[in-house]
Amino acid sequence: MAQPLMPHATASWLVDNTALSFEQIADFCGLHILEVQAIADDTATTKLTGRDPVRAHDLTLEEIEKGQSDPDYRLKMSKGPEQIRRTKGPRYTPVSKRADKPDGIAWIIRNHPEITDGAIGKLIGTTRTTIAAIRDRSHWNIGNIVPKDPVTLGLTSQRELDSAVAKAAKAAGIEAPVDTRLEGDREALLEQLRAERDAASRDTTPGVEYDRDTLFKS
Repeated sequence: MAQPLMPHATASWLVDNTALSFEQIADFCGLHILEVQAIADDTATTKLTGRDPVRAHDLTLEEIEKGQSDPDYRLKMSKGPEQIRRTKGPRYTPVSKRADKPDGIAWIIRNHPEITDGAIGKLIGTTRTTIAAIRDRSHWNIGNIVPKDPVTLGLTSQRELDSAVAKAAKAAGIEAPVDTRLEGDREALLEQLRAERDAASRDTTPGVEYDRDTLFKS
């Protein structure tokens, strides 16, 4: 299913300006529900400036209202201008997050050794040389590398990571781990997300403000 060009920014706007459920927002934006939860509770790695999907022609007001009136309704993207997506080359990572890559790589190596270097490279947007250096601890900055969840760091999405883990487990002939975090105490999970959040500077530039009570009614 087609997804918005800027899923995290779109999710942030929908959280702030609509009464849609986290599950509906996650489904529309192609995110894990925990990522939407983190955005809603301001525990994401960076402060996101919302992207209005109505102005971007991703959604119509009528479609949002359908979702607000029926929690089981799944939003359908409008057929807007053709979106240009990168189809070749490594994943692009913003300059502000590139220093976090070694931490994310180290976390995957420690927690999911079954994932190949090629798969890690696609997830994080890095080279096999860098991954190998972290594996054998010959990386020039190895003393300062601290394994951190790449999803929390904003280097990949939970859905992409889960997919890579499942594929690697299948190739290795082992049972893929089951994500049971949603079954536990949500507050404990949020505390964990806050604890793992990197100290990187937040973008505090305010986005466009909307009068939620005027635009949307729950």
